[in-house]
Amino acid sequence: MSTEAEAETAEEESKESCTLKVIGWLSVGVAVAAIGLYVGRELYHRHRFNQRTPYDFYAHAGEQQTSECGMGV
Repeated sequence: MSTEAEAETAEEESKESCTLKVIGWLSVGVAVAAIGLYVGRELYHRHRFNQRTPYDFYAHAGEQQTSECGMGV
């Protein structure tokens, strides 16, 4: 009887170990995917910011806004 109990215990431990390994690898994969998405988004936005055309600098040229630059109080 003791050999059967030991065999069942060893089998359960191996199943639990396998399950924990799968959960661990899945969580690592999800973390890597999230970091990749974040880094990709940042690189995309930096690329868009650096690829401005000369017309982008004059996009708001016709708007009448008061500026507070140079107004001493």
